[in-house]
This record gives sequence, C-alpha cells and structure tokens, in this order.
Amino acid sequence: MSFKIFDLYDMTEVKVTDVALAPYINIQPKLLVKSHGRNVGKFTQTKVHIIERFANRLAVPGHVGKKHKIITSHSSGKYGRNMQTIIDALQIIADRKKVNPVQVLVKAIENGSPRDEITTIEYGGARYPQAVDVSPLRRVNLAIRWMVQGSFQKSFGKKSKMAECLAKEIIAASEGSMDSYAVNKKTEAEKQADSAR
Repeated sequence: MSFKIFDLYDMTEVKVTDVALAPYINIQPKLLVKSHGRNVGKFTQTKVHIIERFANRLAVPGHVGKKHKIITSHSSGKYGRNMQTIIDALQIIADRKKVNPVQVLVKAIENGSPRDEITTIEYGGARYPQAVDVSPLRRVNLAIRWMVQGSFQKSFGKKSKMAECLAKEIIAASEGSMDSYAVNKKTEAEKQADSAR
C-alpha cells in the first residue's frame, strides 16, 4: 500500500525527467511531510521531501541580491500556515491543469534550475568573474528559492493571495514561460556565465 501525499496526490505517478536532479528531489510517498528537523548532516537535504523543502523555504525565502527585503509578512516559523499555503497552491494547479500538481511542481523546479552561474576569483590583485557548473543540490535549492521570492514579490502588500501567486509562478515555470521569476533568473545566470567563459 502506498500513501498519497496529504491523502490527495499519488506520488507514484510523479517522474523526474532531469537525470542529474533525480537523486536530489525526494518524491517518496508520505502521508505527513514533516521530518521534525531530524535530517541533519551532509546531503541530508535530499532525504527531506520536496514539498517540505518548499514549505521550509516559504518561512525563510532568503534575501534578494544584496538587499535584505522584508517580503514574508507573517509566515516565518509558521509551519502549519506555510503548508496550508502549499496545499492551496497545489489545489489551484490541479484545478487549472487537470494533472497531478506535484508533477507540475517537479517540472517547474527542473525548468527553473540554472546549469551554470558565475563566481568571483581573485588573481594578481584583480577580481574576475568565472563561469562554474552548479551542483544538482544547489540547482534545486535555487529554483525553489526563486519561485518563492517571485511569488512573495507578487503578493506582498497586494490583493493577490500568496497561494494564488505561488500557483501562477509554478505553472509559468513548468511551461518555461518568461512570466516566471525563476525562469528569468535562470536565464540571466546562464547568460552571465556564458559571457564569463
């Protein structure tokens, strides 16, 4: 017997098409996605369910660029509220796309994760941008972070609810549309890397 996530969505039909990301996106069937912070250590993020990682990122979305913007309102530390936002967003996706919304989320992560980015190296007292490959774990983390940040920016201080904005962002990213904040950031990172080769 396999569990459906939230007793709603069957995880056995969800497939990760990007071979590099497959070991880093945990889509095991679980009834309750809460690890209670037990997964600590190297690479244990990969043992945390992808839905739980998304909920955790909603609490701490990370700062945008060099500016520490307050974009979360009152979601930090509220696991129940964050998970409810994700359940609502998945429901909106299921209603609009008529497919398993977790599959749409996985596709969005694949489309929003950059393959190259730049780092700064210092050589002879001068600093140069250098193109580097992005590790698969960082690719997943960046895609989740950008989707959450883009959704918060569209909903903070506006009439749109966070769940609605998150659903729109995930759908746009899964289609590879430039309306998606994550896809925009990915394209920008890869262009910078190309110019720094």
